[in-house]
This record gives sequence, structure tokens and C-alpha cells, in this order.
Amino acid sequence: MKWNNASPDWHTPHAENDLRVGGRFVSHMAAKDGSMSFDFGGEYDEVKMNEQISYTMDDGRKNIITFIGSGSQTKVSETFEAESENSVERQRTGWQAILNNFKKYAEQ
Repeated sequence: MKWNNASPDWHTPHAENDLRVGGRFVSHMAAKDGSMSFDFGGEYDEVKMNEQISYTMDDGRKNIITFIGSGSQTKVSETFEAESENSVERQRTGWQAILNNFKKYAEQ
């Protein structure tokens, strides 16, 4: 909830996470001005501690997050199946912005 947004005018006022195979997650993402909101959720397919997390989103698309450690740093790579409503580039930019916010949060 402290880092899961793609831009400063959005936030995640509620989130639930059960990080295990078969576990579910949901993030309620909302515009801070109240103009729109949506739930982003799914189910974990694979959880390998410090290596990889894969999940299926509620709409059936797949996502894989890979963690590669190198000394005191970790590279986080995310591969997602794009949806058809927004351009792939716009989606990539949004996912990257969320990862950048996670990086800032983790480094604090």
C-alpha cells in the first residue's frame, strides 16, 4: 500500500496478500481525487523464495517476477501478458513506475 502506484495521483488504500501457491492477492487501486478505482487481483501459481513468483491475474493473464541477487543488490524483472485496452508501451511504463516505487521504498 505504501509503494503500489504508477503515478503520484494514484494510491492503494487497501491490499491483501497470501503469498503461497494457491494464495490470492488483491490491491484496490484508486485515483486520489476519487474519480476512478479498480481491484487488481489474482492467484499465485508458483512461489520460489528469493527466486521467482508467478501468478495468474483474475482476467486470466499471466505474470512472472524474477529476483536475481548479486551481492547486496537484487535485480527484479517482471514479465506480463498485456491486456488489449491500453498500448503495450503504456502498460510497460505503468508496471515500471510501480517497480521504481518499490525500489525507492525498499531502499529506505
